[in-house]
Amino acid sequence: MLLAAAVMVGLGQWQLSRYEQRSAINDSIDAGGRATPVALASPPQPSWTRVTVTGRYDTANEVLARGRTVDGKVGFEVVTPLVRADGTAVLIDRGWVPAPTTGGAAALPAVPAAPAGEVTVTGRVHAPESRSSAPTRGSGPWEVRRIAPERIGTVLPYPVEPVYVTMDPPADGFVAIKPARQNATLNAAYAGQWWIFAVLTLVGFGYLARREARARADADPRSRARGEVDRLTLADEAEAAARSA
Repeated sequence: MLLAAAVMVGLGQWQLSRYEQRSAINDSIDAGGRATPVALASPPQPSWTRVTVTGRYDTANEVLARGRTVDGKVGFEVVTPLVRADGTAVLIDRGWVPAPTTGGAAALPAVPAAPAGEVTVTGRVHAPESRSSAPTRGSGPWEVRRIAPERIGTVLPYPVEPVYVTMDPPADGFVAIKPARQNATLNAAYAGQWWIFAVLTLVGFGYLARREARARADADPRSRARGEVDRLTLADEAEAAARSA
């Protein structure tokens, strides 16, 4: 039980570290929302930093990210490469559009056209998504499930930055992709829960040890004999007191 209590304390510490990590992410999101946008650097700034990027959209290599949910509705995020003057590109997530209501799973959404000519985009730096796969293409745009610039860059004719930028605010005709805030409070609650379990384990250990010690004492013949002598002595004293009264 002592070992179990130690493990529970360790689990509480781990949940506390998760709380600190998630709180740091939320702080970064909040700080990015308040900060003045700066030009995207190389290497890029940390996630959620608000940046500006200037270039020309390459609509011929637009990418649709399938299965993206906003407010409980499934649709697409539209990612369009923005080619800069130096020939490198930044993937710009222009926002979310709903899936078509007809045509089945293979149907493509109506996507507002990207503006022609040189534009300056403002948005937040977003790290690559995990578990990504190579883009596929049928008769329409490139399609992916996860947005990872390194994987998408394998099908593009120019180098791309290792991060992508979600427009903030989104382009006209799109729904904003809000930063994913972390539920740090849940980890704090789990940490407290594990520590409470550890205390209860030690208290339970003490209670069981005391109960076992008492049971052993009651089972000891010498203890029973002493108890019988004490009982008879008390009875004799009570009888003597009654006679003298």
